[in-house]
Amino acid sequence: MQHRLTRTFRSVLTATAIAALTTGGLALSTGTAAATTLQANSCTAGVTGVTGDAVAISGASVKDLVKAGAQEAGTLAVGDWAGNDIAKVSSIKVGQVGQGASTQVSGSVIGTAVAKALEETGSWGLGIDRKKTLASVEKKVAGNCGLTAYASDYREPTSEQQPAPQPGGSTGSQPGGTNQGQAPGTLPLGTGGAMAPPPDYSNIPAATPGVALPPGARYGSAAPGPTSPEFGILGADPGATQAPQVQNAGNADSLAAGQPENGVQLPMLLAVVVLAGVTAALVRTWVLRKAS
Repeated sequence: MQHRLTRTFRSVLTATAIAALTTGGLALSTGTAAATTLQANSCTAGVTGVTGDAVAISGASVKDLVKAGAQEAGTLAVGDWAGNDIAKVSSIKVGQVGQGASTQVSGSVIGTAVAKALEETGSWGLGIDRKKTLASVEKKVAGNCGLTAYASDYREPTSEQQPAPQPGGSTGSQPGGTNQGQAPGTLPLGTGGAMAPPPDYSNIPAATPGVALPPGARYGSAAPGPTSPEFGILGADPGATQAPQVQNAGNADSLAAGQPENGVQLPMLLAVVVLAGVTAALVRTWVLRKAS
């Protein structure tokens, strides 16, 4: 009787353990389910999902690109054969949705994934140099593809940045205000407590508005350059210590002081008197001859 009870108890424990393991396994399987795969319509179309979703394209969407790449390889590859083989691949994973608002899947990544998928098909249309043909296909796809994966669960950060604390535990003074304990007219030096005296501008020369002063008066004897313009004398020796005396040019004589500007000279008067006398004599001779 005791043995029978023991076997019954063991059977109950075994059934309970199996049920527990089965339930736990189902729960574990549910919690670690694979992420959703987003199938893009083409190698340039965008997709929308949640963070972590896989992004894939179909082999048929790149069939023409694979065909062209194989034909351009120069390896006697059969482009139609290679294109038909890649079209049989239903899904080619090229990336996943990132944590940002959008994730760019570049053409080079897509080209690498397509070339790898074509190689795995074991296609007989890759010509005499399979490696070169695959490189040509990868380059062709990379130059014509590229898509964007958008995350629908992305949320903008809402936390506001707090002002950084200043050295000494202070968060800084407001604009236009003064720090506590600071004397008016002084400025803090660095992050310590020393204060700089207010600047003194009293020794800077300034001209009175409306009055033009020569450089010597404005800046004193220390002003750079000559205080007034200086000019040499034409023909003087620059190395001579004494300037030569200035001589008059030509033989012009000055007029007598006090003489009228338009006054008649004595020779002119004598000429007029002589002309008048000659004219009177001629008139008298003519009259006398006419009368006789």
